[in-house]
Amino acid sequence: MANQQRKPLPPILGLSLGILASSTASIFIRYAQQDAPSLVIAAYRLLLATLVLLPLLLLRDRSSLTRLRGKTLQLAVLAGFILSLHFASWITSLEFTSVASSVVFVSTSPLFVALLSQFFLGEQISPILRYAIALALLGTVLIGLSDVCYLEGQIQCPPLQTFFAGNAIKGDLLALGGGLSAAGYILIGRKVQREIPLLPYITIVYGISAIFLVSYVIVSNLQAFGFLPVTFLWFLLLALIPQLIGHSMINWALRTFTAAFVSITLLGEPIASSTLAFVLLDERPRLLMVIGSALILSGIIAASIRQHENAR
Repeated sequence: MANQQRKPLPPILGLSLGILASSTASIFIRYAQQDAPSLVIAAYRLLLATLVLLPLLLLRDRSSLTRLRGKTLQLAVLAGFILSLHFASWITSLEFTSVASSVVFVSTSPLFVALLSQFFLGEQISPILRYAIALALLGTVLIGLSDVCYLEGQIQCPPLQTFFAGNAIKGDLLALGGGLSAAGYILIGRKVQREIPLLPYITIVYGISAIFLVSYVIVSNLQAFGFLPVTFLWFLLLALIPQLIGHSMINWALRTFTAAFVSITLLGEPIASSTLAFVLLDERPRLLMVIGSALILSGIIAASIRQHENAR
């Protein structure tokens, strides 16, 4: 474990709260997309989050900004840029493909983290953690397939070309890009937060991401104002819950846990999102989704046990 000092909140509890908060994002995004373009939604999410954090940083921890220089500052700016790519690609993917398919591809981030963390961070991936990642990713694939396939003795799916028909492939590729960029964001966050505290890190990263996203909106000549009042409510909730609570708690957990462990626990997000969709949108889970959720939970439990043994 990277940081042994006593924390006011157990790191595993903080990570769990972060995942639960992040799982609300797809619900708020779906509501907001009824009135606003995807890039605008992403820009408002990061801009509002930054406006909340900036006064706190200036009042409580202004001196820490002096540590943001040289390579540390460059990596923080890079993290902000990569985070903007993540939100721009993933949120836009929801315009072209199903939520389930988008979740499958964006959830490939643990694969990229597992492959790259050994080289970028020097963190070795144990055989048990590799098994846990594979198990959880299999569960994620089943959740994605549940949108178009059904279980009747064996898994029955439509012809392969159906998955790539129309604009669906565009959405899938955008979501895959979201998974790759999420991995980069996690890896850089793990590295940079060894040098600076959480508050200045997330304020800078969210702020840089907001600047890039606003520039994307301007270049795309998209409408950024004049939405319904309820749409601005969804923007605010996106900033407060999945961003400020969700992403910030996940970043906080990266100060303690390895990047690979954090990335695999994030696969619990589709389960929480599906539960919220059932409660709020009356989307009843299919059998494949239930089986997939069980596999994801098994992978997370296996990874958590390994992490606990390493902490002894």
